[in-house]
Amino acid sequence: MALSVGIGAFGAHMLEDVISSDALTVYETGVQYHMIHGLAVILAGICGGWLGESKKLRLAGLLFIAGVIIFSGSLYVLALSGEKWLGAITPIGGVSFIAGWLLLAAGALEGARKGSRY
Repeated sequence: MALSVGIGAFGAHMLEDVISSDALTVYETGVQYHMIHGLAVILAGICGGWLGESKKLRLAGLLFIAGVIIFSGSLYVLALSGEKWLGAITPIGGVSFIAGWLLLAAGALEGARKGSRY
């Protein structure tokens, strides 16, 4: 989460006059998804704490992290380098995000059915 704030601040203050407005929009999209899915990692951990250990919740957190690296990372590099081929990698990160959310929901439902610790 701290990294997403730092990357976002860097983009807002250092890149405005360096890259095109379209590239800056791509960069900002990476920051937005980075921040949202940083929160999702925390949410997966909280659910695990409340509902008990779960392979689904653990995998959800890992998929969110992979999604940040692949999705947001490819957008950062794309915006800064202009390498268009990175657009082919970005959807892999998006699929990681989707799978993470589905596993988070499945793990939370499974934990709720078993009964939480609290």
